[in-house]
Amino acid sequence: MTRRPLVITGAAVAAVAVGGGALTYALSGTESTTGLDRFSSVTVDGQKALKGGLVAGRTASKYSPLPWIGGATSDLTCPDLKAVAGTKVTCTARDGDGRDLAIPVTVVKADASSVTWKFERK
Repeated sequence: MTRRPLVITGAAVAAVAVGGGALTYALSGTESTTGLDRFSSVTVDGQKALKGGLVAGRTASKYSPLPWIGGATSDLTCPDLKAVAGTKVTCTARDGDGRDLAIPVTVVKADASSVTWKFERK
């Protein structure tokens, strides 16, 4: 009895599992760095801020990039996000069942040209 087909099958299954895990990890990130320019920023209380529409768009695209990561969302809206480390806002959306969903967003770091922020997936 030859074991070669069994070894090849096992190696193929392992490769698919590792590849799927790497893809899931790459797409499941919740942190984002966005440039602050005249198109992406506004001023809130004298501070540069990232437009809420951009925060909502990026959050929507990363919230559920694959069926087994997060859940479906709709009607996602976010307030403008001040480019100040520690700033927190809450985005709102509806989940796949139509229930209200609150998504916390926090600024990790910011400088004059960009803001790094993250959201929490529930």
